[in-house]
Amino acid sequence: MLIALIAHDKPGALDIRKANRDAHLAYIKATGVVDQAGPLLDKSDRMIGSLVILNVDDMAAAQDWANNDPYAKAGLFESVQLIPWNRVIG
Repeated sequence: MLIALIAHDKPGALDIRKANRDAHLAYIKATGVVDQAGPLLDKSDRMIGSLVILNVDDMAAAQDWANNDPYAKAGLFESVQLIPWNRVIG
């Protein structure tokens, strides 16, 4: 099951993102369930959120992954949505 995780950072939280980026990327690699991922950017190309496509068994697994992401544990996000996603192209 593909799940799109769309997260928006808290305002002014770029330092939290930068401080936890290595741990976040290591988590992505270690868990092996991320199909695609990358930061959301503002008009000045500053990172302001995340888009992660998870390939998991169910929504509970997606929620567990999201809860254990180092970014989430560091309190980076203002909001997080988990939405079932259907790959049509790619």
